[in-house]
Amino acid sequence: MKLRHETRRIETPAGEMKVIVLRPEGAQGPVPGILWIHGGGYMLGMAEMVYASCGRMLAARYGAVVVSPEYQLAQEAPYPAAAEDCYAALVWMWEHAGELGIDRERLVVGGESAGGGLAVSVCLRARDEGVVPVAMQIPLYPMIDCEDTESSADNHGYVWNTRRNHWGWRHYLGELYGTDRVPAYASPARERDVAGLPPAFTFVSEGEPFYAETLEYVRKLQAAGVPAQVQVWPGKTHAFDLLMPWTGKARGAREGICRAYEREIVTKPGHF
Repeated sequence: MKLRHETRRIETPAGEMKVIVLRPEGAQGPVPGILWIHGGGYMLGMAEMVYASCGRMLAARYGAVVVSPEYQLAQEAPYPAAAEDCYAALVWMWEHAGELGIDRERLVVGGESAGGGLAVSVCLRARDEGVVPVAMQIPLYPMIDCEDTESSADNHGYVWNTRRNHWGWRHYLGELYGTDRVPAYASPARERDVAGLPPAFTFVSEGEPFYAETLEYVRKLQAAGVPAQVQVWPGKTHAFDLLMPWTGKARGAREGICRAYEREIVTKPGHF
């Protein structure tokens, strides 16, 4: 399905923020809305990364409106800036659903790496505030634990590793880094009560830094009765779906997302 590109400016607590909006041409009636948040360790990246993302893939394959926020990076402003920007983008989608052609009952929040961490943060806040219902979360290999885990400690991956992980968290958390005052909206692994969060799908490489925290997040969701699925792929490459999209495992991982999306979003009554 062909997608139209549009750049908008929306209001956030910090002022204005650029968002990229992708809309399916010729859509009949409201379609799902996908908030897709780029990665980059909270330090790098831009909204245009959506063009290589699984969010765009879902929109082109099934028909959906995708919004990609250009949230503030940690070197510009530490937490809570990025988290507030991304939540503001979700609220904007909800408030402008009619204009955007979005079905409010089919809002999806996803992203890669730090974008996956921000996706979980957004879902936590949406649950807690009870204003915007999220139908599904897709936090791919999410960066959600500011403490070293079994897989993020002593990791020497060439894409992301222990040193870079500490660098990202130190800047994102600012004065909170290394303290016991880090809130769950900043480091979602600290949230103990995950009941009421939306169904989740994710995948991760078995040798990458975020392997342990991804599996632990899915375990907590399942223990709380939240439908959650994780696919574990061989190798050590972080963000392999973005860096090596031609490989069999990248194609397989994206097909896994499609199956989960079909189950949670496409086949539910009222989609067509």
